[in-house]
Amino acid sequence: MADTKETILAVRGLKVNFSTPDGTVEAVKGIDLDVRTGETLAVVGESGSGKSQTMMGIMGLLAKNGTVTGSATYRGQELVGLPAKALNQVRGAKVTMIFQEPMTSLDPLYPVGRQIAEPIVHHRGGTFKQARARVLELLELVGIPEPARRIDSYPHELSGGQRQRVMIAMALANDPDLLIADEPTTALDVTIQAQILDLLKSLQKRFGMAIVLITHDLGIVKHFADRVAVMRRGEVVEKGTTADIFERPQADYTKMLLAAEPSGRKASPPDSAPIILEGRDVCVDYQIGGGLFRGGKSVFRAVDSVHLRLKEGQTIGVVGESGSGKSTLGRALLRLLPSSGHYRFGTTDISGFDRGQMRPLRRTLQLVFQDPYGSLSPRRTVGEIITEGLHVHEPELTRADRDRRASEALKEVGLDPASRNRYPHEFSGGQRQRIAIARAMILKPKVVILDEPTSALDRSVQGQVIELLRDLQRSHGLSYIFISHDLSVVKAMSDYVIVMKNGKIVEEGETDAIFEAPKQPYTKTLIGAAFNV
Repeated sequence: MADTKETILAVRGLKVNFSTPDGTVEAVKGIDLDVRTGETLAVVGESGSGKSQTMMGIMGLLAKNGTVTGSATYRGQELVGLPAKALNQVRGAKVTMIFQEPMTSLDPLYPVGRQIAEPIVHHRGGTFKQARARVLELLELVGIPEPARRIDSYPHELSGGQRQRVMIAMALANDPDLLIADEPTTALDVTIQAQILDLLKSLQKRFGMAIVLITHDLGIVKHFADRVAVMRRGEVVEKGTTADIFERPQADYTKMLLAAEPSGRKASPPDSAPIILEGRDVCVDYQIGGGLFRGGKSVFRAVDSVHLRLKEGQTIGVVGESGSGKSTLGRALLRLLPSSGHYRFGTTDISGFDRGQMRPLRRTLQLVFQDPYGSLSPRRTVGEIITEGLHVHEPELTRADRDRRASEALKEVGLDPASRNRYPHEFSGGQRQRIAIARAMILKPKVVILDEPTSALDRSVQGQVIELLRDLQRSHGLSYIFISHDLSVVKAMSDYVIVMKNGKIVEEGETDAIFEAPKQPYTKTLIGAAFNV
């Protein structure tokens, strides 16, 4: 049936190159693609495969050091090399694009209504005031609550899902023929992700537009796309219908991507395993409001009377949407922020411990952050970063001792010990996460809290990090608290799961019980959104 549809975008021999001080980088190496009316083409592959640069090249949005050659015709009109004035008649009108991170794509200085109105005024003429009715219609169309109020809101006043809906409204402003969606749901919780995908599907059906979906999440592709193009290192290695790609993949790389979905189960520790970390009646309050021109302060309870008991060798997965209190709970358990409740580490009651009393315990209670690039100092070498804790907890070590320990830690996480003299920006995202893990492991901890450690990684790299964490846990008898909104990763990593909402635990239990027979509607919604059931 798809073969009878008209091709609206034909890409032939497209190349994208970047001039760098080290020479020319070939980002896209002469690819061919077709997009047909009313269909969804998914372009998949790992970071650096050339997915986004292909579309940026077609849209004339490359960085100044980038060049595009070859052909990309939209309904017979060549876009490559088209003067900016002529290209602007197409992009933003007939071909539009929504980007991965709406917070960086939306201007923080202007209300979202004005930003949605901008392409309307540019392509249709008139004033911003005249475009207001169309903007309200668009906000309602994409499901923004109270559009008459939200039209004057600034981006920071909206949630992540609402900001992504604003981006979609902006892209739909002029009834496009083709919508390019570049990782439109990567930073969103699974329930919001499902809502955005359902919204795109319904809008596609309503307006008959074609969609190019750029993503590394094959779970989304399987349920959303009609056809798939698989990219690797700037080349298309395989393309076909979604059913063919998932059921009968031909390229080894495609098979690897499909096999990279998190799998396996973690066995529970024996019932006799001792409790290594416990928090009872954990509460965390934040004061909000107040200030010179504002009213009195109010209290927001981020974590509300939570009980958690972690056994030696156990992995507890903590899941829930953004704002559910997952990360705050993790920091409270490590006594890194003011909180109330009763805390015990092993046989020691640490409820009343101050910073000085907690300091000797820090080496055995470690935290690995979500964004390794943000948590690794760009001014220090990897060796200096990894050994930072040794200066505090083992000050008697010589420089040679620390260097040896850094080499051992890097080797244990699968990195070349010689890389300890390099800087974080010289490593990939997956490698940076391994460095962050090495920084924690060098101190020989007993408990590690992992806060979204794989959310920013490609599926194949996620799989490698998960295997690494499993190996380290087996080798050192570690106990993990694994915080994530990615339920497939939690399912593979954890033997016990806690589901949080609005600071409270709404359901908990053995992993299989939670995923196969959830009792609470909220848990059922999370699992349904994550696994498309």
